[in-house]
Amino acid sequence: MLTLYVKTGCPFCNKTLPIFNSLLKLEKEVKNIGDPGVAQELIEKGGKQQVPYLIDTKTSESMYESDDIIAYLKKEYNAHELGEGDPKAPNAGASEEGEKSGGVCSIE
Repeated sequence: MLTLYVKTGCPFCNKTLPIFNSLLKLEKEVKNIGDPGVAQELIEKGGKQQVPYLIDTKTSESMYESDDIIAYLKKEYNAHELGEGDPKAPNAGASEEGEKSGGVCSIE
C-alpha cells in the first residue's frame, strides 16, 4: 500500500501527484493535510510538518522531498507520467519554472 500525504496548492505535491497517480494497478491512497486529523497523522508517522510524504508499506520505505519520491516510484514501480518519453506527447520536454528541483511544503 502506498500513501502520499499532500497539501492543496503545494507545487512539490503537484509535481509528485502525476507519477503517483500513474500507478493504476497498485493499492494507493492520497491523504490531504487540509484535514486536521490527517495533518496530525502525518506528524505522528513522519515526524515533520512537511509534504509531500510517501509511505510504502510493501517495502517499509518512507520519505519526503518530491524528487526523491519520484525517483523512488520510477525505480521501485517503473512509474512514469502519461506521455513521458514520447516526443509527440503534448508538452514533452517542457518543464515549468520551479519543477527543476525537488522540495517540500510545510504545513504552516
